[in-house]
Amino acid sequence: MAVISSHILDSVSGRSAAGIRCQLLQLQQGEPRQVVFDVTADHEGRISETLPLDEGNIGSEFELVVHAAEYFQSETAVVAAVVIRFIVNDADRRYHLPIMLSPHSYSTWWSE
Repeated sequence: MAVISSHILDSVSGRSAAGIRCQLLQLQQGEPRQVVFDVTADHEGRISETLPLDEGNIGSEFELVVHAAEYFQSETAVVAAVVIRFIVNDADRRYHLPIMLSPHSYSTWWSE
């Protein structure tokens, strides 16, 4: 099974974004987005979830949604959510998407 993981860092405090809400949505043409998981990051700001795949969803697009405004609970937050859209082509791969986050900006990259 593929693994979707992330390490979310709070660049304001310099700490991990413990407890931040993260969702994975599957996109299929002509269909509404389907929630695959809805979790909160652990005390280190990490998530790691398996993604069951079959021939029907290999090559599908997914969105990792990280709820920034909810986490920061700030009226001045500009970034409501970080949405990373990606394609899962390998059922045996780890898709690691780290994020550095503040109420006004974010940075992300892909890592194995």
